[in-house]
Amino acid sequence: MKNTQSSKKNSLRIIGGELRSRKIGFPDIEELRPTPDRIRETLFNWLQDCIQESECLDLFAGSGALGIEALSRGAQRAVFVECNRQVYAALQENLQRFRLDKGEAINAEAAQWQKSCGDTAQQFDIVFLDPPFSDDNIYEVCARLDRCGCLKPKSKIYVESGLQLECPGLPNNWTRLKHKQAGQVYYYLFEANTNPKK
Repeated sequence: MKNTQSSKKNSLRIIGGELRSRKIGFPDIEELRPTPDRIRETLFNWLQDCIQESECLDLFAGSGALGIEALSRGAQRAVFVECNRQVYAALQENLQRFRLDKGEAINAEAAQWQKSCGDTAQQFDIVFLDPPFSDDNIYEVCARLDRCGCLKPKSKIYVESGLQLECPGLPNNWTRLKHKQAGQVYYYLFEANTNPKK
């Protein structure tokens, strides 16, 4: 039975917008840890004034719950970066099933994608950072994001972590707007005060 474990499917529901109550399917993989409904509800309450027509990056996409929720609630575009091929395939399937033409899934390591981001004109209003807690070097992830050139002035960055983040370890031009804790999960909303691209 162990050999068939990875073929099992889990699901979660979209909690707001045009796709409300539709279900996202994703593989039953141990390190895959989608953001729970209650935290997603809080997050999108935080973002309600800036989600419409925004361009979003879901950097450790996993199930794609955060980016799909953003598209459901009126985001103009969402880019999903996911390294696991099985999880990426399920994400592609969900985007096609919901006819989310504004969603683009990329099968790549987050760090690899961030290195190439500076060579493109891609910039985002909202970034979702929810890396696996097992290798959660969240400070380096945030530093790479700040350096890679994909943030717009006043971009919002959502960070979910198993660690309580200390401001001295984060980019010094990020301002913490909101933060909460749910059990062993700490989650934050930051604003990056970046200079416009010339």
